[in-house]
Amino acid sequence: MAKQLHIFIAFFRSGILGFGGGPTTIPLVHKEVVKTYEWMTDEEFADVISIGNTLPGPIGTKMAGYIGYRVGGWLGLINALIATVLPTVLLLILLLGSLNQFNESSFVSGMTHGVIPIVAVMMGVLTWDFIKKSKTSLGIKLAAIIFAGSFIAIILLNIHPGFVIATLLIIAIILPSKGGDAS
Repeated sequence: MAKQLHIFIAFFRSGILGFGGGPTTIPLVHKEVVKTYEWMTDEEFADVISIGNTLPGPIGTKMAGYIGYRVGGWLGLINALIATVLPTVLLLILLLGSLNQFNESSFVSGMTHGVIPIVAVMMGVLTWDFIKKSKTSLGIKLAAIIFAGSFIAIILLNIHPGFVIATLLIIAIILPSKGGDAS
C-alpha cells in the first residue's frame, strides 16, 4: 500500500502545482517520477512524453495512466488518474466562483500573469535537459538536424507536433541504430 500512497502523492503534487494544465505538469511529473521516486530513467520518461504526444487527449492524464499502471498495476493506473484530476476539480470548484467575483481585480490579473514566467522557466529547464541528453545519445549533428527539422515543421510549416513525432518514430524504426545489435 505504500507504493500506492507514493503514486497518489507524486501525481497529486504534480496536479496541484501544475498551473495551466498538461504541458506545465510535465516538469513536475518528471521530478516526481525520475528524481524523487526513481520509477523511470530520463530516457524512459522522454519515451513516455514522445508517445503520449502522438496520442489524442491531455498529456497529463496519459502520463499518469501509463506511469501509474507501470508502477502499481491497474490500481496504480486508477490511483494516478484520480490524483492527477482531483486537484483540478477541487480547485475549479473552489476558485472559479471566487475568481469570477474578482476577475476585474488587479491582484487576480497580476497573479495569473505572474505565473507565466515561472512556467516558461520550468519548460526551459526540461527542454535544456532533453537537449543535453539527445546530444549525448544522438550526437550533436544528428540532434541539431532533428531539432532544426522539427522546428521548421512545427513552427514555420505549422505541422502538428504529433505528425512530426510519428514521422521521427517511423524513421527510428526503419533505420538501424548505430552500434546496435541487428539481431
